[in-house]
Amino acid sequence: MSGQVRTLERVAVAQAPTARPSRAEMEEAVRTMIRWAGDDPDRDGLRETPDRVARAFREYFSGYTHDPTEILQKTFEEIEGYDEMIVLRGVRFESHCEHHMAPIVGRAWVAYIPQGRVVGISKLARVVDVYAKRLQIQEKMTAQIANTINDVLRPQGVGVIIKATHHCMTTRGTHKPGTDLVTSRMLGVFRSNGLTRQELLGLANSHD
Repeated sequence: MSGQVRTLERVAVAQAPTARPSRAEMEEAVRTMIRWAGDDPDRDGLRETPDRVARAFREYFSGYTHDPTEILQKTFEEIEGYDEMIVLRGVRFESHCEHHMAPIVGRAWVAYIPQGRVVGISKLARVVDVYAKRLQIQEKMTAQIANTINDVLRPQGVGVIIKATHHCMTTRGTHKPGTDLVTSRMLGVFRSNGLTRQELLGLANSHD
């Protein structure tokens, strides 16, 4: 094999997507973190912690294994011409900050105005969960939820409001408990029509 071919193979390997680590690698990483923190992963109270953390991470980040666009595929067209706002209020979610992997806990308000078809309300909550169960920043998550609903359902408009507490701010760093972050993404008539936008904001604020 020529040196040029070997070089090209090394470049191809370097550019290939990183394979998902095995369960054993994940558990060994947790053991390393325990040692880095200053404790002994082999003591009784920590011996099963790597397995527990691996199972917890599978749940925390299960959103990577689901396609949110598929969730919205089944729609209903027999809506008797309904064209008013549909709002799912206060959808609770748990996510994790991509900067510190600290919890983000909050609620989402998801609204849209249909254009000939609607989707089951549980599907809206599932879209929130799929994006929440990934490493996130709140601004991106807000846009992802709104953009996906807009792209799949093609409604007259979509509005998403998220209010959340970030543990990377409340339990570390600046240590400011009692604060929350509010973000919104308005598309279609929610962006162009001030009265429609204010109606959604009023519904979100009345839920507090």
